[in-house]
Amino acid sequence: MAVDISNIRGAIRDIPDFPKPGIIFKDITPLLSNGTLFGKTVDLIAERYRGQNIDTVLGIESRGFIIGSALAYKLGAGFSVVRKPGKLPFETHSASYDLEYGKDTLEIHVDAVAPNSRVVIADDLIATGGTAAATAEPSTARTATWISAPAIEAAQATHLATAAFSLPSACSATTSTRSIRRAPSA
Repeated sequence: MAVDISNIRGAIRDIPDFPKPGIIFKDITPLLSNGTLFGKTVDLIAERYRGQNIDTVLGIESRGFIIGSALAYKLGAGFSVVRKPGKLPFETHSASYDLEYGKDTLEIHVDAVAPNSRVVIADDLIATGGTAAATAEPSTARTATWISAPAIEAAQATHLATAAFSLPSACSATTSTRSIRRAPSA
């Protein structure tokens, strides 16, 4: 397994000063284009959650959609998306959070996580954990059990299969609810 992890990490290239000076962007496209490595990556992440009866995997826009949907398939779980503001067509909860280089907001449909669900939040990397915490925050009222947030690349991870951010019980994101006006049905 150590060889697999080394190969997976080797397929992630660093892009300095993107999207802003001082940031090192982790480009996962070489990993995604290698079917064998991408499959091993999803297998390693899924292994962490086998037998935990995961109900829903949330994928964070946009690379989390790729990782999350593959993970949900492997786990036999449902998949829901977490998006940037204004991209979801139904009523949403939103959360604002700090990035390592600014602020951002995410939205999730109000019905994306059923009450008492066991949920995994999937993204491609974890730098500070703020995105994962913001994803968990809007839905905590739905009494979901937040398992963890796996990532291909974590800032301080030493082993891919254990690279997960434990979600805090009290997240520091600011939340609100946004109602969407629905088009009249025909």
